[in-house]
Amino acid sequence: MAASHRFGDVEITVGDDFVATMEIQRPPNNFFDLALIEALAAGIGAMDDDPACRAIVLCSDGKHFCAGANFGGGGDEVGASLDPSAPPRHIYDAAFDLFSTRTPVVAAVQGAAIGGGLGVACMPDFRFASPEARFSANFARLGFHHGFGLTVTLPRLVGDQRALDMLYTGRRLKGEEAVEIGLVDRLVPADQLRDEAHAFAREIATSAPLAVRSIRDTMRAGLADQILVATDREKAEQDWLRKTEDWSEGVRSMTERRPPEFKGK
Repeated sequence: MAASHRFGDVEITVGDDFVATMEIQRPPNNFFDLALIEALAAGIGAMDDDPACRAIVLCSDGKHFCAGANFGGGGDEVGASLDPSAPPRHIYDAAFDLFSTRTPVVAAVQGAAIGGGLGVACMPDFRFASPEARFSANFARLGFHHGFGLTVTLPRLVGDQRALDMLYTGRRLKGEEAVEIGLVDRLVPADQLRDEAHAFAREIATSAPLAVRSIRDTMRAGLADQILVATDREKAEQDWLRKTEDWSEGVRSMTERRPPEFKGK
């Protein structure tokens, strides 16, 4: 019988096949903030300690996997924690916790994975996506610096030059191009996305769990520490860029749905 757990806006259901389905429930856009990243880290951390879970499918309820930060609502990266009694902390502290987890994760990406949402999509071990999915590191189009450890994770997946292409231009990649450059592992029709991701996670779960975790620890050795160093730099760059006129123009143009007019100020 399936067991269910809730961590904030994240629901986890563990099946009898050793696969947990972790669903972000902030439809339709599933914007992220500190509480959501903490919920993801806490949820996967709980699965690390659950012998009934050997692999996780990360998915979202709604139109988009994660459309990034809600800049219309402020887009703050320091704010309320999942634990209301805890002091505020930066979202990148929670990102370190997330990258420190140990259970294999397969993401099922529908709709958009944009900005920090792309950062969330780059955390799992594998990405399945539909052809209609969209991926964008749109930070420079907002007059901003990228974050959420994309300094480390994006080049690991697509190589340095393609990472620079995505970061400098902020252009959107659809599913087919994302597969071609290695950002996505498998392209699946939208109506089969979760089933295919689950079937692959089940394949992982049939392998010896101690061996899988050992292999994963080796292959991702030092990743969380690299994320910590990268996000320290990313945060510092974001802090000063947030004070520029270009940042204000980037956010304003996005909300007004028009091309930005940057002045280098």
